[in-house]
Amino acid sequence: MNILAWIILGLLAGAIAKAIYPGYQGGGILSTMILGIIGAFIGGSLYSLLQLGTLQLTATSFSLPGLFIAVIGAIIAIYLWGLLQRSSNV
Repeated sequence: MNILAWIILGLLAGAIAKAIYPGYQGGGILSTMILGIIGAFIGGSLYSLLQLGTLQLTATSFSLPGLFIAVIGAIIAIYLWGLLQRSSNV
């Protein structure tokens, strides 16, 4: 059940992040979900780093604050993915 919650959280976070992030991001629902799940891990890890002072690979919880943190992480993931795509096209 935990994996299903991460998929739903990732889908929501990825969709919100793509709507907020300026410019065009290619990809369909699968890439949105993957970026959202990666964003949940990035956001959760950054949150634990700021909260506890240690870097741990953790995902956010399925809650409103967890969704907010996952969206911030997904925006970071979209930005990093855009940097990787631009550097590979040069």
